Amino acid sequence: MKQPEITIPSTISVPPTTALTADNGTPIYAIHCPEYEVVRLSFVFHAGSTTQSHPFAASATANMLAEGSAKFTAQQIAEQLDYYGSYFDINIDRDYAYVTFCSLSKFFTQTAEVIEEVILRPTFPEQEVSTYCAKRRQQLTIERRKVETRAREYFARAMFGDDHPYGISYDEKCYDNLSRDILLEHYKRRYTAERCIVVCSGNLIDEVLRRINEITSKLQQSTEQSAIVMPAFNTTHTMHLPHDGAVQSSIRMGRMLFSRTHDDFIPMQVLSTVLGGYFGSRLMQNLRERNGFTYGVYSAMVNFQHAGYLAIATQVGCEVKEQALEEIATEIERLRREPVPEEELSLVKNIMAGEMMRILDGPFGIADVTTENILCGFDNQHIQYNLERIRQTSPNDLLRLAQQYLSPEDLVTVVVG
Repeated sequence: MKQPEITIPSTISVPPTTALTADNGTPIYAIHCPEYEVVRLSFVFHAGSTTQSHPFAASATANMLAEGSAKFTAQQIAEQLDYYGSYFDINIDRDYAYVTFCSLSKFFTQTAEVIEEVILRPTFPEQEVSTYCAKRRQQLTIERRKVETRAREYFARAMFGDDHPYGISYDEKCYDNLSRDILLEHYKRRYTAERCIVVCSGNLIDEVLRRINEITSKLQQSTEQSAIVMPAFNTTHTMHLPHDGAVQSSIRMGRMLFSRTHDDFIPMQVLSTVLGGYFGSRLMQNLRERNGFTYGVYSAMVNFQHAGYLAIATQVGCEVKEQALEEIATEIERLRREPVPEEELSLVKNIMAGEMMRILDGPFGIADVTTENILCGFDNQHIQYNLERIRQTSPNDLLRLAQQYLSPEDLVTVVVG
């Protein structure tokens, strides 16, 4: 039997998002997917590490939300969620803290009781804070023995500067100075109605939406008036750092570019995918297949609220690190000199479109994409716009982008080991 021809749809449809407003003014975005008997509820607070007044306060606050509340102990919270097959997840980055709960529709009322305690009434028990800090300090000490961790931290420093909120990394001893009072202070400043958006998806019957509005409306109003001011970037283009006992070198390369709102962001994603964004990419074929320098290498566009950059990462044997750097430079220069063949570009476009469809298959992925769009100031019509930009990107577009943005003198290179 002949294999059917692979076709990539020219459109991607997602359920519409209904914009609501809680009684206290916090926006709520509802994505109705009644065919799924689940509810996913995410509170997104502008409470990432750029907003903290003490080292590690932002991550500690987020991770300690469920370690005890006015009504429940940490064990009771965990048992209540587990009993009803619900769970929650914490993610935090430089800009935002994401607190997400998932529940079967029929048990949302019971789960909502826990959600309200975790979001509105965390107590940050002193003993739990002390245990958390000791554990995280030890974990960070161990992590920093790895060349990959040191390269990631120093790449951020090189890109943004030692003192920039996006570039700074703190000594693990700073965990010794964290206290319950510091976490409470961060919570009261940043976990507020004005600093929050709520995104929910799944079987959102009226009773579910009513309960979500009820919880959200109890978020306190902020008393903080001052806006966060970002300092200028202070880029260092080359860092080579020894690492005692290392048998591998961790390489980070890239350059400062722009955030997701820039018109060239999507075409640059296409260029990044050609370079190192999938298993058959140019860097993988060169460093892994032809030279055997590494098990894996990737490149990606990274998006922050106030910045964006291209990053290339790999680990190679210490004895071949210079050769690996030369080969990476060679592949970048190829992009600057030769148009990407149509056949290769078509493959990359299909991979990217397929990945978009995979992510958007179900209410959880749709909610994640919706959240990202909202934080960038877009609605979900931007999904179709992104697909069209990918499909319209030509070899000449990629050549122009490579020549404009990938000059050797603009690249940042960090090698550890």
